Amino acid sequence: MLDTYQAVETPEGVELRLRVAGPAVRLLAWAIDCAVRLGAYFVLSIPLALLGQVGMGAYLVVLFLGEWLYPVFFEVHRGATPGKRRMGLAVLHDDGTPVGWSASMIRNLIRFADFLPLAYGFGLVAMLIHPQFKRLGDLAAGTLVVHWQPELVEAKLPNVKAAPPPVPLELDEQRAIVEFAERLPTWTPQRAAELATLARPLTGATGREGIDRLLAIAAWLLGRR
Repeated sequence: MLDTYQAVETPEGVELRLRVAGPAVRLLAWAIDCAVRLGAYFVLSIPLALLGQVGMGAYLVVLFLGEWLYPVFFEVHRGATPGKRRMGLAVLHDDGTPVGWSASMIRNLIRFADFLPLAYGFGLVAMLIHPQFKRLGDLAAGTLVVHWQPELVEAKLPNVKAAPPPVPLELDEQRAIVEFAERLPTWTPQRAAELATLARPLTGATGREGIDRLLAIAAWLLGRR
């Protein structure tokens, strides 16, 4: 594959295409979450410091809850922590369904192993060698961190000269070509060329030429003349 998309089938039998997130963007999300927590700790430390020993005990409880329950709460209720949402990421089960309490608890409790021996060393190594960029917590919980795709606006077919298909097409084949044309702006050039190559028996071309011929056929199927 020329990209990081992965096809998964939901329990309802619906196929989803998910783009798994790599270490770099996840590191940025982690840094944002750290900044959010540190800011909250600083603000809370001021009034709690006035309460003496009681305040110190309460502050330690806040630290514990913030470090261990902060990611779980946001992953379960919103699909991602504030840092992940800022970077356009979400945590899902391997089958593409929203992450639940047990899976989120497991993936975050295993963070202590990911952190070893220093600065998330084991977690980084695991992500670099795993094809889906999973750290140890993801492997234990059966979860994925993916790029969350926003709802797509209605796609418009590029303005190209229409051309009829060289052979009669079945209805499913016509739909596939039209969908290719409509979704073309959402793919990388390499991914579009990869898909256009699959239609070489129809177009007799690959690469950019294959893409152009599929667009021309799609325009003809949609009534352009």
